Amino acid sequence: MFDVFIYCIYGLFAFVCIFPFYYIVINTISNNEMVASGLVLFFPRGIHFDNYFQVFQIKGIYSAAFISLSRTVVGTLISVLSASFIGYAMTKREYWHRKFWYRFIIITMYFNAGLIPWYLTMRNLSLTNNFLAYVLPSMCGPFNMILVKTYIESIPASLEESSEVDGAGYLKRYFWIILPLAKPILATIAIFSAVGQWNSFMDTVFLMTKDSLFTLQFILYKYLNSINSLAEMMKRNPTFTNASAATMLTPVAVRFTVSVVTVIPILLVYPFFQRFFVKGIMIGAVKG
Repeated sequence: MFDVFIYCIYGLFAFVCIFPFYYIVINTISNNEMVASGLVLFFPRGIHFDNYFQVFQIKGIYSAAFISLSRTVVGTLISVLSASFIGYAMTKREYWHRKFWYRFIIITMYFNAGLIPWYLTMRNLSLTNNFLAYVLPSMCGPFNMILVKTYIESIPASLEESSEVDGAGYLKRYFWIILPLAKPILATIAIFSAVGQWNSFMDTVFLMTKDSLFTLQFILYKYLNSINSLAEMMKRNPTFTNASAATMLTPVAVRFTVSVVTVIPILLVYPFFQRFFVKGIMIGAVKG
């Protein structure tokens, strides 16, 4: 009876977590008139996919998607490599003033100068209207560095010592011993970094004025703020002027469809890292 009770509780919890996303998805493929009237609750009605075809007609959406994908891939790679290397360096007792530099990095988790000094710094570094503004500021997150450092310290020191006896230097030990053994924690911080890069748009708001550097999230955020005008623009699109009332875009349909478009790509990445993610995030939870 206890097992049945536990299964019921967690089943209900899973349903509460999944249903909002399921609700949004079925509303994007249902009759738009019914969606606007709130008649679609558990099952799609009047299934069609015109909402997605029309949303992908937004001007500049493909170049913005390319920028978002590029910053996610490049930013994640740089973040993982830099956080892992600094975390590895912080495990070395011979590192010059190791405790000072470790605390110097950690303190940035608790204090920051604020928005205006941040903007002035980025501008003085010529990172306005520059793709590097998407990837350089997030090179080494203190939290990611802490996770890597803790994980590396759990690896038997004898493995690295044996390679040191054979003449391997720090870089060789890092690339050939530490990185292969640290796959779980690297996958964990890769997920954190990828999600952060994909969802970020405020840096675009403050730093970018060129259309060619706009991200997908910023384009959709901009249109969501003018949702009614976007729906009207889609209605005037010559490709869809003959669309029926059931498939004609409404503000509600645009809002749901845009939400799905921004979530699905990063959602598809998670299954590939999930088996590493669980093992990596549990580091430090069990001792002995």
